[in-house]
Amino acid sequence: MRSSSDVLAGGVFVLIGGLFVAGALGYDRGTPLRMGPGYFPLLVGGVVVVLGLAIVVRGLVVGEEVRFGPVPWRAIALIVPAVAFFGFFVRRLGFVPTAAVTTLLVTLASRRVRPLTAVAVTVGLTAAATLIFVVGLQLRVPLWGG
Repeated sequence: MRSSSDVLAGGVFVLIGGLFVAGALGYDRGTPLRMGPGYFPLLVGGVVVVLGLAIVVRGLVVGEEVRFGPVPWRAIALIVPAVAFFGFFVRRLGFVPTAAVTTLLVTLASRRVRPLTAVAVTVGLTAAATLIFVVGLQLRVPLWGG
């Protein structure tokens, strides 16, 4: 085997995609014009299976062992709590402040980002996310404190 990590990762993709496909078969799939509740999970599961198979084949044919570098502990320590913060506080604090804090934390996960750049990215992404999700898609969350 040329790249055991690619074969293993591809196998995990195939397994997870296969579980989605199997779960979706229990629901009405409908047609492309009138999608049922099982249509989208079936489609996504199928795509994940195909991607997983492509990764497995690549690992067997042209893959090479990849050595992993050091674990990015700073990124892990900031991104995981940022996502948890968003999920826990979005209804309590509102979308705008929660998205801003989450974006700032995630942006600061990189050592190469300067504070002024982090603030600019935070303002831009918060405004874009608010326009897309709250205004455009009409997500039912308060903009400011609940």
